[in-house]
Amino acid sequence: MGTKQSIPGGLTRRQAATALAAWAMTSALPRARAQTTELFTAADVAYAQSLRERGLKDTQAYALVESLVTEVGARAAGSPNDARAVQWALARLRQLGLANVRAEPVPLRAWQRGPAQARLTAPYPHTLVMTALGNSVGTPPQGLEAEVAYYADLQALKADDSERPRGRLVFIDQKTDRTRDGSGYGRAVAARSMGAVEAARRGAVAVVIRSIGTDHDRIAHTGAMRYDAQVAQIPAFAVSVPDADLIARLHARGLVPRLQVSLQSQSGVVATSHNVIGEVPGTDLAEQVVLIGAHLDSWDVGHGALDDGAGVAIVTAAARLLMEGGRRPRRTVRVVLFANEENGFDGANAYGEKYQGVKHQLIGESDFGAGRVWRLAGRARPEAVPVFTAMGGVLAPLGIELAEGPALNQGSPGPDAGVLMRRHGWPAIALTQDGTGYFDVHHTENDTLDKIDATQLAQNVSAWAVVAWLAAQAPVDFAPLPPG
Repeated sequence: MGTKQSIPGGLTRRQAATALAAWAMTSALPRARAQTTELFTAADVAYAQSLRERGLKDTQAYALVESLVTEVGARAAGSPNDARAVQWALARLRQLGLANVRAEPVPLRAWQRGPAQARLTAPYPHTLVMTALGNSVGTPPQGLEAEVAYYADLQALKADDSERPRGRLVFIDQKTDRTRDGSGYGRAVAARSMGAVEAARRGAVAVVIRSIGTDHDRIAHTGAMRYDAQVAQIPAFAVSVPDADLIARLHARGLVPRLQVSLQSQSGVVATSHNVIGEVPGTDLAEQVVLIGAHLDSWDVGHGALDDGAGVAIVTAAARLLMEGGRRPRRTVRVVLFANEENGFDGANAYGEKYQGVKHQLIGESDFGAGRVWRLAGRARPEAVPVFTAMGGVLAPLGIELAEGPALNQGSPGPDAGVLMRRHGWPAIALTQDGTGYFDVHHTENDTLDKIDATQLAQNVSAWAVVAWLAAQAPVDFAPLPPG
């Protein structure tokens, strides 16, 4: 026991496994290259490789996001800055040489943030760092004050059928796990989106949540929440992680915190935003579309550099590479900068309604910050899945791996693209970025330009240019999606 077991040849089992894995990877390369060659012409593969190398040298993406956050700033849907962002995007797409550049109107009902503050009044006074959640109603003009009913997470609240929340301010201490792929956020975010409904069902006067974030700074994370028409609407806000920890410690000591909150807001403001669109025109299959998107709006805190100024810059710079490369794609590559992803998906819904009769070969969205892309997955009919494997062969030098097994064809393409995929059955691509630190600043005042690494941004541009080109050239249709 405790000694290494050897196998013939003098190798340990671990060494043999490593050698076998290396041999398998090496022997698989010719097969991957052969598959790529079978699916695409040698010229198409060579062009994809040239796009990959040119993308790694890109400086346009960083210049774009720097311009957006400096000249426009935060871009809440329906705000004056949102309108400025639309004009900025139109000018940049035209300047970069994209064709058919236009802004398509998106009517919406905007939510506007007003003054807000919260403080602990018992067991002692303490001002909390807080922010209203998007769509929250306001408190009465004089504010409100109530004891706190503590719940470790949303599930604990949903399991409580007692009268304890009634007349109290429900606190949901839902923690967000730090993960590379963002799955920790996915598990936690329902506390933000549904917490007010569950608290109101139990008679609470307001709901406060631990910020859905992975930082330990005294900053609060905003984000959209929703109401149920059958349930009373109560104010909803988030507090910083250190303040949430304080409330949790008081509860653990058997003390009952008391909070005072004042929150003003306005909902249902009639407004118009726009989807901004530009294209790399196709040739023999120009009527078919490869959509690469991002969302132009942001929350009204921070500058929206990561969410989603980076995505806007990445897909725009990728399209510029295609325009300037000397070859036109078979299918049209369309850049779509969606309106109001943050608080209603109005842009995605408007786009889908307008273009539901257009054949979309593939859709994808860059909306997970500016970290390096590390994984590719797709969503297409089974006959088209080998194209994803072929794409992986070209992307491998960028450090991008293919999702394994069935997951290769179960990709989630981003929020707006996901809406379109589910509603219209359009095939999709997911280039998953490293989001390990993304939720430290997501939806906060710390979403600023200094968080972006220009080298990692260029790797994203490289990946998106390759994927857009190969999808446009693919000899097979990616649609229709399999049921379910």
